[in-house]
Amino acid sequence: MEMDALDRPYAGGFADGIHRFALRVYFEDTDLTGIVYHANYLRYLERARSDMLRAAGIDQRRAHEAGEGAYAVADLAIRYRRPARLEDALVVHSRVAGVRAASCLIHQRVMRGDEVLAEAEVTAAFLSPDGRPRRQPRAWVEAFERLREVG
Repeated sequence: MEMDALDRPYAGGFADGIHRFALRVYFEDTDLTGIVYHANYLRYLERARSDMLRAAGIDQRRAHEAGEGAYAVADLAIRYRRPARLEDALVVHSRVAGVRAASCLIHQRVMRGDEVLAEAEVTAAFLSPDGRPRRQPRAWVEAFERLREVG
């Protein structure tokens, strides 16, 4: 039986090498003043990165279940520029900025229209099940390289 379009989870997509993931600010995301609590930006960024990987054809769940490994954030730098507020429509832009054997660098921006609200540089390391850095699957590196060339 086919799922109705309204019953499918939202998925972002790529345009010119940049993954775009739209979301709305809900009451639960804000503090007493109606401004997005700073830690919630990390959630927005994580959702966008996970969706970007899925859209790039990277099956993290399969890799984890097969004992190959999983990504973990090894380094993150974030700069908050302007506050997001209750009911704002936001788009997280994610771009592969660099690829190494066991990690990738992802540049992300939380946008409200043309306004940059927050920017982050995230290093995602591919780790073996015992937590040690491991080479990413070759197909994944190739997918990242293709995205980097377009962006």
